[in-house]
Amino acid sequence: MTHNFKKILIGLSILLLMTEMQAQTYYYDVHVPNSTVEKNSFIHQTPDVTPVPDYASARQMLPQPIWANHPDAINLYHYAWEIAFSNLRVPTKRNGFVSPFIDTAFNGCLFMWDSSFILMFGRYGSRAFDFQATLDNFYGKQHSDGFICREIRESDGSDTFERFDASSTGPNVMPWAEWEYFLNLNDTARLQQVFHPLLAYYQWFKTYRSWPDGSYFSSGWGCGMDNQPRIPQGFHELWSSANMSWIDITLQEIFAGKILIKMAEHLGKDSEVKDIREEIDYLTQYVNEKMWNNQTAFYFDRFRDGSLSDVKSIAAYWALLAQTADKNQSERFIQHLENPNEFARTVRVPALSADNPGYKADGGYWNGGVWAPSSYMVLRGLTNYEKDSLAHAIASNLLENAIEVYKQTGTLWEHYAPEMHKGMGKQKFVGWTGLIPITMLFEYVFGIRPNVPANELVWDVRLLDEHGIKNYPFGKDGIVNLLCAKRKNPTDEPRIKVSSTVDLRIKLIWEGGSKQIGISKRIN
Repeated sequence: MTHNFKKILIGLSILLLMTEMQAQTYYYDVHVPNSTVEKNSFIHQTPDVTPVPDYASARQMLPQPIWANHPDAINLYHYAWEIAFSNLRVPTKRNGFVSPFIDTAFNGCLFMWDSSFILMFGRYGSRAFDFQATLDNFYGKQHSDGFICREIRESDGSDTFERFDASSTGPNVMPWAEWEYFLNLNDTARLQQVFHPLLAYYQWFKTYRSWPDGSYFSSGWGCGMDNQPRIPQGFHELWSSANMSWIDITLQEIFAGKILIKMAEHLGKDSEVKDIREEIDYLTQYVNEKMWNNQTAFYFDRFRDGSLSDVKSIAAYWALLAQTADKNQSERFIQHLENPNEFARTVRVPALSADNPGYKADGGYWNGGVWAPSSYMVLRGLTNYEKDSLAHAIASNLLENAIEVYKQTGTLWEHYAPEMHKGMGKQKFVGWTGLIPITMLFEYVFGIRPNVPANELVWDVRLLDEHGIKNYPFGKDGIVNLLCAKRKNPTDEPRIKVSSTVDLRIKLIWEGGSKQIGISKRIN
């Protein structure tokens, strides 16, 4: 080996070492520990690597819908579950996840708000697979200050954002996903386990995502509705907070806070949420005084100078879930959903009002696209204001559209065009689009909604066809079979048959009447 060649090798070695040292950039750890995180049992949980079931073995354990003369709806229902079960995954040593989970079906990452909405249909399949445990993997990655990243790589379990990035986390909808699960399963043990991770995350959000006036901010990516024309010129539409008060993020914090209070009341932890009660009162007053335009009867984003945006986004309808609008406000606010020039398009509900210059007939992603999660949010909000007739109409429209596109393309889509029967974005997206053929079918087309802690099942009958559900899960152990006979008129009292393995009460509702029916468990 020549002397010059040795010098070259030494030089290359030094260069390589310097490159490695430059790549290893170290920062001070500025996490301010939150003692609430110490109560998060998921962080040290032993991973569950139990093999996941396939659809063939799970199908008999799933609820079985019945709907006379609607085979396409039944076929789409089963197709959605088939795709969902194909997306199940098991933790790996490398990613450090703690529970088997359902993949977001997007880019190899687990998304916080996608997962939360996926679980809102997954809860109906809990006897076959514990879909709810998907969120365990977010809780297990909680930082010492309470932060949880909104997008975590399934390959190695790493966060995809630095926590102070405006796009790093949210929306704060995990409390809702857990509460809906509780209403279905009455699983107090899980409620106990998730309460402190959710509380610590709420506290992080308040500390690091609020402005001095108490309102909240995010970004296009952070709010989940990437490209809506909400951002003023000079700011990046995807990644900037634009110094705005974001209406959806502020309303979500009210809603999340109310759920945490319900959890605390159930668990006997009222003393831990006193400050949340105060914040809810303050923020409710804030959005109604500072973010409500009484002339247009709509909630808007608020700019730094105190002026309001004029962009009518579906983001505002988180107000129905947060229940910030009084009766007069809500009547006028909800009318926008019934206006053909705004949100009552061919396919409902577009993410952006059709009278906005940025509205796209093909959806333009969030510039008019019809999305399952935002539409489901609207439906649940309408129930809060006793507008279930409108909710039924919207859900029926969404299901009919999904069926039509399925007949054309053979699949479910990430989102849909508002002006035509056309799927957009990713195909085989189950994914949150499973909400339409499963949850919306059960809860708003059939009108069957559970409240297991109250031992009640609401059946809001609006269909005239024979319909029902076999093998319906009610609580952790209950199985209910439900069947409603064909009727001639909406005002005819429904004739129902119900058998159950547990005692429960049916609240039967129809046009012009309602009644309570006690159901005794059958004894085999």
